[in-house]
Order: sequence, then structure tokens, then C-alpha cells
Amino acid sequence: MPKVSFLPLRPLALASLVANVALVVTGAAVRLTGSGLGCPTWPRCTDASYTTTSEMGVHGIIEFGNRLLTFVLVALAVACVAAAWFSRPRRRSTIVLSLAVLFSIPLQGVVGGITVLTNLNPWVVGLHFLVSMVIIAFAYALWKRTGEGDGGRIRLVPRPLTHLSWLLSVVSAAVIVLGVIVTGSGPHAGDEEAKRNGLDPATVSQAHADVVFLLVGLTIALVFALRAVKAPRQAVRAAVALLVIELAQGLIGFVQYFTHLPVVLVGFHMLGAALVWTATLAVLWSQRERPDVPATPAAAGLSPTPASDPVPAPR
Repeated sequence: MPKVSFLPLRPLALASLVANVALVVTGAAVRLTGSGLGCPTWPRCTDASYTTTSEMGVHGIIEFGNRLLTFVLVALAVACVAAAWFSRPRRRSTIVLSLAVLFSIPLQGVVGGITVLTNLNPWVVGLHFLVSMVIIAFAYALWKRTGEGDGGRIRLVPRPLTHLSWLLSVVSAAVIVLGVIVTGSGPHAGDEEAKRNGLDPATVSQAHADVVFLLVGLTIALVFALRAVKAPRQAVRAAVALLVIELAQGLIGFVQYFTHLPVVLVGFHMLGAALVWTATLAVLWSQRERPDVPATPAAAGLSPTPASDPVPAPR
């Protein structure tokens, strides 16, 4: 049966992914401009108003604008749920993933509210960022799933390279978490009165850099290994793209550290963190495929073996 939907799920899923990455950038703008308490309470902007007032100035506008983006995310998530539900044939995987995105956004809003109510506690601010990374993972999975069929998953690379890719993903997540801790020890708190986490910035920055070097090394190893086994182009391209993004992100990180954290570079570094995470997810998804429909090997021209079975010959 051909797939039919009254709403185009795939572009909606991509829009949701892009919007959630944009939220990371606007959140960074709030912190880097000292606007974290531009709206000093939550869920209202002031005790008497849900919107910013002229007395609150530009900081209020920046913080309130970031809050408004949540409604855009919710609208896109609702549209994705509707598109997934009314698609024919209805697919459980896209419904579950679209619901995961939808229900994660209010959670993100609540954590954001707690950051305000705790006067920008650095650990809560860090959690706010990490929730965004989880939502990005859900949104990316939804977007990729809309381009796949419903047949059995086919592993495109040898099992050891799959294990290497998962290890790389864990290290990528560790880099992001350590980056959050570094941020909590640094000067850009979002408000002059906000406290920091009390850790030594030089020490945590060194730990962060050490794990970054590990991540880059694993990525280089993956690129060479994929080429050695003549893996499909999509897998090699994804690994190379991740490496390029990592190197660019690392360069920005070193420059910002030695130039005393100018806000523009810190903003680009926040965007880079979201791009590194998205590229890491792309590496995992590039090493598998699913045919359009569950089919016999003869009909599909593929071996619908589970991921635990031998890898099909490279094509």
C-alpha cells in the first residue's frame, strides 16, 4: 500500500529538528547577553504579566522571545503527531517518536522555569541544555524514520564497527556533559548575580579537552575502518562529516578559551555542540537500512536478517 498523509510528515519532522537546534542557539543568546532573568519569574514574565514590559528593556525581550519559541516547537510537534496518526498505513514507530518529541517539550519548559525560579542555578541550567540534546535525538530519529521502510533492519557494516560507533556515541555524550560542567564554572552565567558551580574552570576545561581528543581519535579510527571494509558511502560520509564538525568545534573551543570566552565564539560553540551531537546520531543511522516493506529475500533483493546476523556484502 502506498504511504499517504494529509500532512507531509518528513519535512515537518525536519522542521522540528531544526527548530530544536535553534532553541539551543537562542538559549545561548539569553545566557550570553545576561538576559537569564529578563523575565524574573515563571510561568509569568512578571508577577503581574505573562509578557515582557517596557520597563524590563532588551533583556526582557530576549528572554521572552526565547520562551515564545517553545510554542513554535509545540506547534511543530503537534503537527508531526497528527501527520503520523493520519498517515496510511499508520506506523507505530513514527507515532511513538513524534509523541516523545511532543511530551519532552513541556518538560523542557518546566526545567527552564526552574532555572529562573532558582536564580539560574548552574546545574539546573546545564540540565536544561541536556534535555535539549534528548529532544534533538528524538527529533532526529523521527526524521530519519520517515525515510525508511518497515522491513527488518539490515546492518551495513561489520559488528565491531557498530560497537566502535556506539562507543564513539557514548564519548560524544560525555563531551557534551563535560562541556556543560565547564560552562557552569565559567563567567557567562546569564545574570550578574547568578552563582557558578564552584569548580575550577582550568581543571574542568582540561578534562573536557582530554575527552574531546578521545572523541576525535575514535572518529578518525572509525573513518579509516569504514574505508578499509569498503563500507557504503553513506556511512563513510557521515563519519567524515562528524570529524570535520569535531575539528571545527575543537578549534572554536581552543580559540575561545585563550581569548577569554568572547560571547560570539561561545555562541558558535553552543551551536557546534548541537551539531556534533546531531552528526553523531547520523553516524549511527548511516550504518543500517530498512527496506520499504517486509519482503522475502528474493523479492527485495536484500537479506532481511536481524542486526545480529552476518552483514550483507558491500554494495
